[in-house]
Amino acid sequence: MIPSVDRVDVLLSQDELNERISALGAEITARYRGRDLTLVGILKGSALFLTDLMRAIALPLQIDFLELSSYKGGMASTGSVRLVKDLTHSIEGKDVIIVEDIVDTGLTLRYLLQTLATRKPASLATATLLDKPSGRVEGADCDLDFVGFTIPGHFVVGYGLDLAGYFRNLPYVGIYHPEEDS
Repeated sequence: MIPSVDRVDVLLSQDELNERISALGAEITARYRGRDLTLVGILKGSALFLTDLMRAIALPLQIDFLELSSYKGGMASTGSVRLVKDLTHSIEGKDVIIVEDIVDTGLTLRYLLQTLATRKPASLATATLLDKPSGRVEGADCDLDFVGFTIPGHFVVGYGLDLAGYFRNLPYVGIYHPEEDS
């Protein structure tokens, strides 16, 4: 069954997203001027955020992508992270920012930080559009370098975030309300 957009309430408008991403781009530009910067987008959710963020950064930079899986199409993390697609290029000696759509349980980001640190980047930082600290699991606390918005513990969709592949195309972030049991 295809989920209905009628069950989505706007949490962050397109204008709010654009304004905050511009500010994040300015912060990153100031911090990384004169450095060899690579943004690593985590597919598929970060694609829209990465695209807008890299346009807001006034520096030469490179991008690459990783794809991980931890949700398997549902509304809750499975608790295990699996690498689906690896980087195309080496990050050794580069300043790397991991670009995430949302940090929820913290398990995916912990896995990414540990995995990418072994590849000897000059530095490793994080940028997430959404931080949902209420979802963190024990042992998966992480310091986030660049945060767009801190949100409450709702299941959110839109602007790259999905439910079983749906809603990624919404130009805003919204709270998804599942159907009530009848």
